[in-house]
Amino acid sequence: MDLLEGIDWSYLLTNAGIIILKLVGIIIAFLIVKAVGSRIVNKMFQRLQERDNISAGRALTLQSLSLNILSYVLIFMFVVMVFEVFNYDATALLAGAGVIGLAIGFGAQGLVSDVVTGFFLLLEKQIDVEDYVTVASFDGIVEQVGLRTTQIRGFDGTLHYVPNREITNVSNHSRGNMRALVDIGISYDDDIDRAIAVLQTVCDKFAAEDASIVDGPNVLGVQALGASDVVIRILAKTENMKQWEVERNLRKAMKEALEANGIEIPFPHQVYVEKKIQ
Repeated sequence: MDLLEGIDWSYLLTNAGIIILKLVGIIIAFLIVKAVGSRIVNKMFQRLQERDNISAGRALTLQSLSLNILSYVLIFMFVVMVFEVFNYDATALLAGAGVIGLAIGFGAQGLVSDVVTGFFLLLEKQIDVEDYVTVASFDGIVEQVGLRTTQIRGFDGTLHYVPNREITNVSNHSRGNMRALVDIGISYDDDIDRAIAVLQTVCDKFAAEDASIVDGPNVLGVQALGASDVVIRILAKTENMKQWEVERNLRKAMKEALEANGIEIPFPHQVYVEKKIQ
């Protein structure tokens, strides 16, 4: 009610045309300033990345945060200017906000926590845009780090908006080389040493042809004795985000090599017994 009492209704009625023109002008100015500001921010971080050798992910993270801050500042200025168009003192607006601030204080605690957590995420470089991370039970690629939320794109295409205060633990899978692990089973009747030699030959060929492999792959040996197979484990280190492709290619090549050398890969069999009643 205090806010409504501060509005000069007679002024609004007698100057409706002028007020509409001013509002249109403010909206146009807001859109122009936002577009120009966004372009300046984008160019600034592009040059910063080229000059100071900042990683692309880090540059995108700081760029998205700067655009986020720019949007909040422009929206605040837009609201203040709109109130002034209606001949309402902006200082009274701020005073009114201070009066109701106590009432929403408890609700704003989450917002403050989001901002503080987001600040430390950026300061400590825990995550960057385009990193593959696990946070708040979500796996995916970071698309944006903001003051309030972090956007993570899941591998099924879902975009998760995670409040920063919920990011209590961060698992970043994009820092350093990754592990490619393949387990493959052979029959108990086959020669284990011969199978290992065949698989290692495949690994050596892969190491020579695939540039994404950093170390290995190597046959570690027998990993487990299953119900119907002997499990042999193969391990390699790959460039980041290449581990799944390497695993898929290794499985295909190893299956083909084992079949070519007459080594059986067991699979479940079902036996049906039919009893005839005389």
